[in-house]
Amino acid sequence: MSPITTHILDTAKGSPAENVPIQLESWVKSKWQLLGKGSTNADGRLTNLMGPGTLSKGNYRISFDVKDYYRSQNIQSFFYPVVRIEFEILNPEQHYHVPLLLSPFGYSTYRGS
Repeated sequence: MSPITTHILDTAKGSPAENVPIQLESWVKSKWQLLGKGSTNADGRLTNLMGPGTLSKGNYRISFDVKDYYRSQNIQSFFYPVVRIEFEILNPEQHYHVPLLLSPFGYSTYRGS
């Protein structure tokens, strides 16, 4: 399993958000470097975002491309076409779960386990 995982819950529908493209990047030498990408499954999860690789201390960013997800749900009134969450990893031996709670006009996130 990837040391960084995520899932998306559509709080407006009360269900997982399926088929949302996601990419993971790390900040290396003053630029963002792509580490992995994929789309959420029927449970709204992406467990193999990075593969079984190892982490390093540093800054990371997950980008969720939610525009096409909302279009597939026939929702034209969305405010955030892309949600980007930046976070810092200080202990690379730990697992990091970064969920996204999503609605057409807002979102929230937290560090899960």
